[in-house]
Amino acid sequence: MGPDVPLLNDYKQDFFLKRFPQTVLGGPRFKLGYCAPPYIYVNQIILFLIPWVLGGIGTLLYQLDILKDYYTAALSGGLMLFVAFVIQMTSLYARKKSVTIERMLSPDTLTDEDEYESSGCADAETIKFIIPGKKYILNTVFHSVLAGVICGLGTWYLLPNRITLLYSNIGGTVMIFIFGWVTVCIGEYSLIINTATETATFQTLDTYEFTALMRPLYIIFFIAVDLAHRFTVNLPALEHINQILHILFVFLPILWALGTLPPPDALFLWGMEQVLEFGLGGSPMSSHLRLLVMFLVSAGTAIASYFIPSTVGVVLFMTGFGFLLSLNLSVIGHSVLEGKIRRKTPAKSKTLRNCSKKQFGWRECLFYFILLVLALIETSLLHIFAAFSAFSKTSPQTIISYILMVLFIVTWLLREIQSVYVFGIFRNPFYTKDTRTVTVFLEKQTRLVKVGVVRRILLTLVSPFAMIAFLSLDSSLQVLHSVSVCIGFTRAFRMVWQNTENALLEMVVVSLMQLFIFSKDLWWNRSLDTGIRLLLVGIIRDRLLQLITKLQFAVAVLLTSWTEKKQRRKSTTTLITLNIVFFPVVIFFIVLSTLLSSPLLPLFTLPVFLVGFPRPVQSWPGPVGATACICPDTVYYEQMVPSLSAALGSAMAAGSLGLLLPGSHYLCRFQDRLIWILVLERGYTYCCISIKGLELQETSCHTVEARRVDDVFEAAFEQEEYAKALPLNEHFGNILTPCTVLPVRLYSDGRSVLSGIIDSNENLQEFKDDFIKVLVWMLVRYCYKRTKPPKKLDGSENNGVPPLIRQPEWNNSPYPQVPSDTDSLNLETLDEWSDNDVFDDESTTKKDKKENGKLKVLPSTSLPIPGSVESRSVDGNSAETISEDKLYKAVALGLPAVDRGKQREMTYFPLLEFSCSHSQLLNIPEEWRSGCLPKSRINEIKQLFPEDWYQFVLSQLESFHPKENLSNILEEIAKDEVLKDLYIHAVMSCYFSFFGIDNMVPSPSHIFRAYSSGIPWSLGLDWLTEKPELFQQALKAFRECTLEEYLLFRNC
Repeated sequence: MGPDVPLLNDYKQDFFLKRFPQTVLGGPRFKLGYCAPPYIYVNQIILFLIPWVLGGIGTLLYQLDILKDYYTAALSGGLMLFVAFVIQMTSLYARKKSVTIERMLSPDTLTDEDEYESSGCADAETIKFIIPGKKYILNTVFHSVLAGVICGLGTWYLLPNRITLLYSNIGGTVMIFIFGWVTVCIGEYSLIINTATETATFQTLDTYEFTALMRPLYIIFFIAVDLAHRFTVNLPALEHINQILHILFVFLPILWALGTLPPPDALFLWGMEQVLEFGLGGSPMSSHLRLLVMFLVSAGTAIASYFIPSTVGVVLFMTGFGFLLSLNLSVIGHSVLEGKIRRKTPAKSKTLRNCSKKQFGWRECLFYFILLVLALIETSLLHIFAAFSAFSKTSPQTIISYILMVLFIVTWLLREIQSVYVFGIFRNPFYTKDTRTVTVFLEKQTRLVKVGVVRRILLTLVSPFAMIAFLSLDSSLQVLHSVSVCIGFTRAFRMVWQNTENALLEMVVVSLMQLFIFSKDLWWNRSLDTGIRLLLVGIIRDRLLQLITKLQFAVAVLLTSWTEKKQRRKSTTTLITLNIVFFPVVIFFIVLSTLLSSPLLPLFTLPVFLVGFPRPVQSWPGPVGATACICPDTVYYEQMVPSLSAALGSAMAAGSLGLLLPGSHYLCRFQDRLIWILVLERGYTYCCISIKGLELQETSCHTVEARRVDDVFEAAFEQEEYAKALPLNEHFGNILTPCTVLPVRLYSDGRSVLSGIIDSNENLQEFKDDFIKVLVWMLVRYCYKRTKPPKKLDGSENNGVPPLIRQPEWNNSPYPQVPSDTDSLNLETLDEWSDNDVFDDESTTKKDKKENGKLKVLPSTSLPIPGSVESRSVDGNSAETISEDKLYKAVALGLPAVDRGKQREMTYFPLLEFSCSHSQLLNIPEEWRSGCLPKSRINEIKQLFPEDWYQFVLSQLESFHPKENLSNILEEIAKDEVLKDLYIHAVMSCYFSFFGIDNMVPSPSHIFRAYSSGIPWSLGLDWLTEKPELFQQALKAFRECTLEEYLLFRNC
């Protein structure tokens, strides 16, 4: 943002000045985008003050003792009902009278939204502008009746004599009377005239006009408390509440404008969620329908437990339903329904199997059934046969509490060592330090995976049964159960399975308090049973965790408003000073936000904190996974979700993501992508999450935010100095705390620009050298794996005689020899190139493809004599081996052509021996030994070949064929000059086939074409394409070298 950038530009300022007064006053538009006639404002003022005038008539008659208070309310309500119907009928008549005219859409909708054309004070267009009317006739009647009720009850609520009885202060009475009627007028105007744009919005579309009911419903609530105080026995607590609410009634317009009060639907869902979670032991649900159904079932369970006459029956009922309700019943029901449909209509089974997100089979059913039976047996046996006594240092319940403490400490420590930071401060010494290579990361992560398995067993199998034993031994269950016992223990038995970690913490806290507080006179022991204690500890735990988080957030916003240049403004010093001076007020807002479990909102990202309205964990009304618009971005994230969900499931089970609570937010980073994950629901062995992705076309602010996220992640995962000691978290206190690295298989969307990198002369020259090294590595590994090792490595079958081999056929002609007349690259001979085999050790060719082109050197005596030609008879079916007399000749093919009548010139080479008998393990195929290079380039070739790298590659073969004496064997192989010459010939032939015989520095376009299999034609390319296996290995090495070069500079 910066200090010189205005908080709101001119357009936003104008829009804010038009909208905010409209929101505060409930709908009147007193500031328009053009010069409107005066009667527009006069009409709106008259309509705004009508409820006050009608209520004032009734109030005057009451003050003059002409009418009683209830008759006064009836008179004012009846008058308001009549006026409301007149207003609605007038609006309906104006809409029918006006003619619909199509007009061209204006490009600036927000500027012209308040413009209209009128010709008089009461014409149809003016009435439509001021009173838009209702969509449905039912709402026209209902809202008019409700307006009359509010006006009548509001008159009764704000009678001066009644207010004087509450406060005994004339000044206070006058202030409450005046501003209270302003509140009533605002509610009436939004109900029957024009609904204001609310700051607190939950539904994206107001299809059924529920927004108009928001303010009137709050007015009715305040009046209902006053009526309860009037017609009930005089209760001091209710009187104090009524006094406080009368004062708050005056400030309702401010609370509406700031968005502190929630819409009715959000308030209803939030209330059900809080009762379900803290009163009934459930979890926030992933959809509103699931929340309503689960709330009704859970409440019915608690009520039914009260009417069970047997204590054993109550315990078994609570245990069984606590376990069943903690499962993902929707998935179980879907699987059962799918099984029935599959049996009836087998044709639909395949479609249903593809549509179902998770299969629930008989193994899961058997596992859950066994757990349920064991839990019921344990509960019944302990409740019947165990000796019950008060909680003491030697009681059985105390012994179980010690076991729970040990389990809590062990599981807590095992969870902490799963993430990269311990307690969010120290880097975990057990966490993998190298997280940039997937294979290395997975190998070193094996230890933590085993620890995660142990933790999962303790949480899912051991801890629940230990907590059931603790609850079953409680003495509160032996007496006749009360309402508090049914509510508290129904919640406790369900929390054991629904949220095992929190239940374990709560029981440990209650046990510690009972161990240190033995006084029976204390209210904790005298008035509360164990179930209610666990309920109170659960509420305190949740609100305390929220308080710590929101304090951390407030401090972070306050500090970064000064330390971050982008957030520093001219008013920053003043705002920080005001926060320090009014520190109690800031703390009050934070505590209020915590108690309501509502968001803490920094106004315009400034350190000015407001309290948002309470809402359920699923803070949007639509279904999970729904998107506002379908676009190419959606396709990218849809293909990523399955693999990401699987990786998240493993991390959650291991505890790598910390304490997993509904409402927890996680941020994932992959290349340029940011992914927002919200935990919606959690139960026994399952978790429901929402995954949302950032749009692919980022803005400048997204880039800045992503850069800061990258800094935090790099400091945690990509710093080598962490291997030296236990460093601290540089970003401790930040809202974003790194958790772990997840290996996920997905598509890349990297779009880095390589200008200045791929066209650099230095990089291009280094690319050629790197290509030689990569090709050496791949050919050595390829030849080693394709050649079967001999049965005996001591060379006994050869009787000590090293094998014979022909020398490579170096050409005497200055022209390279061409074995075929092919003038283009035939891509049909290549295997399919896929993303999966870019970095594989071997190509994904078919086993039987081109098998005849390979010559394997085997120790068997049935192999033909070196130099012989194996041929098959054309006429017969038998094959015979023909030994040529001219054993050592090599046919010289190429230019110039030889006449048919003349005998072809033959070139003879002496046989050479391997100096090491084991070199045949790395022998290259015989068809690769034909030459394509002139003799004049032989010396140059040997100078370019990296001999040190060649010896290093040979030394790495130990990982593929470990033997006790392998080091000596590899050293002898490395000294074999004949084998080295063979690799020099094969590697450099591929090198000159790709880059040409002139050995020039390649251009960027050359590299791109070669990477895309569009290698420029040359004589060497024809030679190379005749050997598909060699060509595929060379092309794979070229592509791998290109990708490594790209990724290296991209990460730099």
